[in-house]
Amino acid sequence: MPPLDDLAARAPPLPVLTTPRLTLSPPEISDFDDSVAMWCEPEVYRYVGGRASTREESWARLLRARGLWALLGYGYWAVRETATGRYVGEVGFADFHRDIEPSFEGVPEMGWVLASWSHGQGFGTEAVNAGLAWGQRRWGQDPVVCIIHPDNAASLALAAKTGFVEQARTTYKDSPTVLLRRE
Repeated sequence: MPPLDDLAARAPPLPVLTTPRLTLSPPEISDFDDSVAMWCEPEVYRYVGGRASTREESWARLLRARGLWALLGYGYWAVRETATGRYVGEVGFADFHRDIEPSFEGVPEMGWVLASWSHGQGFGTEAVNAGLAWGQRRWGQDPVVCIIHPDNAASLALAAKTGFVEQARTTYKDSPTVLLRRE
């Protein structure tokens, strides 16, 4: 079997987005250690699972993020600061077929997670807006949703700043959840 890097090199080209300060590219094996470190930060996992991710869970997340592109034609990007190459986080779209009411299956779900060092610098807004612009080119004015824990004030503010509005208060995996929608 060829090395994983060889297999990845044979895949069709995937979109790379740039902003004045950031580069968003589909996740690569080289992003793994940075992603593991980010998902072990209490500020990151506090509202997403409530505990640090194991290396195995982070590896599965990277595989899922990359696999979304192959199966759906959209997925998550690894976000890096262009000037330094420093890992900022992960932003993108998915359809996870979540067991949630109201259902939004078939509607692209946007998500974002940012390393704690990058909080408060506008990177989230910049990355989410870049992803949304790409999504609008792909889907036109079709809706996009996101789900956020109601205590995650920073993420709710980012959602509002980028055009999401609350659609419902619900529960997902026994946790209170806000469902937001952007038209």
